[in-house]
Amino acid sequence: MNKAELLAVLARLDIKPSRRLGQNFLLDPNLLDAMVRLSGACAGQRVLEIGPGTGALTERLLASGCDLTAVELDHRLAGYLRERFADRANFRLVEADACRIDLGELMGGEPFRCLANLPYSCSSQLLAALVSLANPPTDVYCLLQKEMADRLAARVGTKDYGVLTVRIGLRYRAETLRTIDPQVFFPPPEVTSAYARLSRLERQPSEAVVTLASRLAGVAFQQRRKKSLRLLSSEWGAERMARAFRMANVAEDVRADDVSVSQYEALASALLSQEQEER
Repeated sequence: MNKAELLAVLARLDIKPSRRLGQNFLLDPNLLDAMVRLSGACAGQRVLEIGPGTGALTERLLASGCDLTAVELDHRLAGYLRERFADRANFRLVEADACRIDLGELMGGEPFRCLANLPYSCSSQLLAALVSLANPPTDVYCLLQKEMADRLAARVGTKDYGVLTVRIGLRYRAETLRTIDPQVFFPPPEVTSAYARLSRLERQPSEAVVTLASRLAGVAFQQRRKKSLRLLSSEWGAERMARAFRMANVAEDVRADDVSVSQYEALASALLSQEQEER
């Protein structure tokens, strides 16, 4: 769908793209083809698409033969998609807010991957919901603000490294596949975008470890310039926290930026181990 065709569809549906809903429609056919190719979508796979819009990516996913479930919030676009893909047996449309719907119930217990054109305003919320599912996606391919992609894939010790990096990194490996210029969208967003991939780690920490490690990172990054041991001790106790640092082989003078994802996991495991000893 080129720009003229897109404008005609939007006019027929009486849609003026909403910044609040993140309605920036991707026009570049080569990029759309590459997104599907990079995702590896193929026959026999279950795919969740969040934010299908006018169906530019949807059309290509359906052509791959995958079993596609699409979640669209805008009722006018949902109606258009139902009409456009009415004859596709491998297409299921759910008209809902992806931030509010029970994605676990929607996708069930079978493996699936997710492709998402995430609104910049709620990308972290949606990603957190996806990776926290009881049956999380094997991979997430998402179009999002480059700044967010940089945070997801940040290395320890860099300015982009933070709580989000840790929370996602406990379960997934994040990487930016390509940077995307604003001019390939209509209307062009005010920021540069990126196409990122989250690949689920083969070894998954327990839910208790993930929850506690996320809490530790949240407290440490509240004042990232201060020594983490002192900050964490105020909530978990000085003696217990000092012992956890020793058990996890983490230096006592580090700050939040210099504690790796695996070290936050190790600290959480050490604290949980102490709790079990105390029972």
